[in-house]
Order: sequence, then structure tokens, then C-alpha cells
Amino acid sequence: MRGHFLTIGVIVLAVPMHVSMAGGQEKPEATPQPILCRGNYHSEEDAVKQLARMAATYSNLEEWRTRAAKIRKQILVGAGLDPLPERTPLKPVIHKRRSYEGYTVESAAFEARPGYFVYGNLYRPTGKKAPHPGVLCPHGHARGPKGGRLRPDQQHRCATLARMGAVVFSYDMIGFGDSEHLGWAHGHKQALTLQTWSSIRAIDFLQSLPDVDDDRIGVTGCSGGGTQTFLLTAVDDRVSVAVPVVMVSAHFFGGCHCESGMPIHKTAELETNNAEIAALAAPRPLLLVSVGGDWTKNTPKVEFPYIRNVYQLFDAEAKVENAHFPDEGHGYQLSKRQAMYPFMVKHLGLDPTGVLDSNTGVFDESKTVLETPETMRVFDQAHPIPKHALKPGSLVAF
Repeated sequence: MRGHFLTIGVIVLAVPMHVSMAGGQEKPEATPQPILCRGNYHSEEDAVKQLARMAATYSNLEEWRTRAAKIRKQILVGAGLDPLPERTPLKPVIHKRRSYEGYTVESAAFEARPGYFVYGNLYRPTGKKAPHPGVLCPHGHARGPKGGRLRPDQQHRCATLARMGAVVFSYDMIGFGDSEHLGWAHGHKQALTLQTWSSIRAIDFLQSLPDVDDDRIGVTGCSGGGTQTFLLTAVDDRVSVAVPVVMVSAHFFGGCHCESGMPIHKTAELETNNAEIAALAAPRPLLLVSVGGDWTKNTPKVEFPYIRNVYQLFDAEAKVENAHFPDEGHGYQLSKRQAMYPFMVKHLGLDPTGVLDSNTGVFDESKTVLETPETMRVFDQAHPIPKHALKPGSLVAF
């Protein structure tokens, strides 16, 4: 038996060859196809049944850890990240510092792979004692002049977390923000691979900063950023606290190829879904934020109980919570941010002095200065992108 290699996206599959009995000609056997669970892959009823099948595969902590390791491996293999690539030099660029009340903002970028830049903004506290917790803020798929990390809701949460003592990195998905401005498209075939690896390297970036506490790393994002939140937490145990917003669903697998366009959820050997992937956070603190107006409508009675049962195996049930807003829709609006802030304060050791109104329990965002896209850019005419940067659309070597 000989084999050729067939590349599908960034996944390499061995395609066996055999000799035909009739003519002695080599003919390829049927090519194995990746199993993709896209969007509403199955019904809400089927999701409940699937969770029951998954729960039947373990009954104690040791069995769960065995299953968790298999899920983690499947995510990395499916995403084209097994083995994990070499951690090449980040070559960070941090400049254009702006000072506001209680925090500063800098334009920042690093190389996740040689020549492939991750663009964003670095928010830092002023008047707080280092070392500080680090928080990653991936964004969702909202478009427009103020989409992605440029959105006011993203700027509000980054600035407010910084004012409470966190060093926050808000960064672009491929084809959004600076990435789009410089010519990259979100339809890039390596989107899921690049975004997952970029998030892993974003932790490296935060931990490379002298004012960041390596042992206190949080991540929170909404929608597509929620997917990045629970995927990163599942595969990287350096995440200390996770808050995925309006995304953890047992029946919805993500509507974009950057979430469900590679075989991370199902193979011939193992099936899983986003609720169980989120459970891989256990026993680390996890807050699920859900709403009645999207695919997270069942979280209080379907996804949250499943995940809580996993936490019970660790005797850590108190570390997982669900904030549900039955009358609200998709997004990271003020109400959801107000649910996230106290969770981050509690589990990352933030200092809410001057931000939290002790009488109302409301976290004040009024000190945020909303910046323009031009101000937030990393590379511009005054700060040109390095000449060795990959051309937009290039395939990135892993």
C-alpha cells in the first residue's frame, strides 16, 4: 500500500492507493472527507440527545479528563495546529501612546507567524500597582466603519477593565480592522487556524510585557469573539478566567468558516459541541452570558447544567456561572458588560475603586474616550508596516 497526500485547507490527509484487479492500474480509494458541523447542524432536541450521549462517556473525574484530552486533541488536529507550531519571535510593535483618565491606549501588533501580523490596541491602567492581570478581548463579526475592535462596546469594556487594573489587548480577526484595511479578507481559508493561533500568541504577547502577571490571564469576547474565547480556553490552560458571551450553544456551531469550517467538532472517533468545548475550562472560573434572542436561549436549562455537572466532578461548581437575559438579543451591550465586570473583579483580583458605584452596583463607563479608526490604526503613513510583512491573502506557513 502506497499513499499520496491531499491537502484540504491546511489539513493533510493520507489518501491510500491500491492496485486494480482488472487492469493493474493504480486507482485512488475514496478520499476521506472532513466532517463539518456548521451553523444549526442539528435541532435543539438533537442537541439535548447529543449531550446525553456525551455525558454517558464519563462518570468520574478521571474519565472526564480522558475525554477532555481527546476533545482538546481533536480541536488542535482539526484546526491544523497539532503539533503546535514553533513559537517564533513576536517582534512586537507598540507605539502611539494616548493618555486618558485612569488608562492609556497604544497601537500594538506582533507576528503570530513570520510576516503575519496580529493588529490591535493595548489598554493599560494608570495609578494601579503592577503586576497587573492581562485580559484578551477578541471581537465578533459586526461590520461597518465601527465594526470589530473599533466598536464602542469593545472600547468601553477594554477601557473599563484597564481602569480597574488590567492590561487589555483588543485584537483583530483576519479581515477586520487593520487587517481588512491592509487588504486581508475574512474569507481566507486558514481563518480558523490563524485566529486560534493568534489568540495563543496573544497570551505570549501579554506575558512578554513586564507589567503583566503571567498567572492572571482572562479572556472575554462576544459572538465570534465568544467562539475564540472558549476555543482558546479549551486548548490553552494559561487562561485563568473566561467569559464567552452569547455564543455557547449545543445546537449552533458557529455560522462562519472561522468557527466551524474545519473538523474540530466531529470525527469518526469522537463527537462534541460548543457546550462541551466550553466545559474544558473546568475547573477555572467560567461565566456564560446568554440571551433569549439568539441560539443561547436554552443555556440556563441545557448548556449550563451540562457544564456545571463537569465542574461538580472537580468540586468546583461555585466557579461556573450563567448570566441570562431572556428579553435581550445578540451582542455585548451594557447589561452584559455589567455582568462580566464583577466576575473579572472577583477572579482576576481587579480593583474597582473609582469605577464601581457601591450604592447602585453599576460600573461606570463614562470615562471611556471613544477613539476613531484612524487613531487606533497600528500602521499608517507615519508608521509604515515592515517590509517583510506577508502580502494580503498569502497562505501562512505552519
